[in-house]
Amino acid sequence: MRKVFQAELTSIGEGLITMSHRVATAMEQAWEAFTTQDTELAQEVIAGDARIDFMQNELDERAIDVLALQGPVASDLRMIVGSLRMSASLERMGDLARHIAQLARLRFPNAVAPESIVPTFADMAKLDIELAHMLGDLLDTRDLSLARQIIEKNRKIDELHSSVFRAVASPEWDASAETTADVTLTSRYLERFGDHGVSVTRKVTYLVTGEWEPESVDLPFN
Repeated sequence: MRKVFQAELTSIGEGLITMSHRVATAMEQAWEAFTTQDTELAQEVIAGDARIDFMQNELDERAIDVLALQGPVASDLRMIVGSLRMSASLERMGDLARHIAQLARLRFPNAVAPESIVPTFADMAKLDIELAHMLGDLLDTRDLSLARQIIEKNRKIDELHSSVFRAVASPEWDASAETTADVTLTSRYLERFGDHGVSVTRKVTYLVTGEWEPESVDLPFN
């Protein structure tokens, strides 16, 4: 029975790693569709999000079954409960990549954002993609040095997000209301993608240390 239990825990962990890689790929493709006005690629991201949603449901059902049938305690219980919360954050990251792809499809054949703001979005997307790939490694290795790097990347994303709002609020901004709304939404989607990555990171840290840190407190690193 214990071997079956450990196999289930391993399977759930592997599922979370796979989800993290899928959301990284989703953001890569969404950003490419955003910058190239590739509606076919945008549609691929949109359709692929359903697979991420299905994976979350499958992982959550498996975790609930383990809770009900195996009665895990201590660190195993933290792993099961944590997986339920991590899968929700990863699923949301997939949604945010889908939203960016939807904007690209909606505005075709035009670009979503003016050229002046695209470099900032490119920096945000690059950090998001790197962050998502690091999540897979973090979930696999539980190496908290990766957690520190993820936190730092998200701080940079937040700074870039703030710069977008300063640009939109400046007297020099002359884009239409429609474009302004698109720029605001795009920045928010990219920023929230990173935030959900940090949420997963904090839960992995909790699994390793057994201590929960509030969002306002930096993670402990040795």
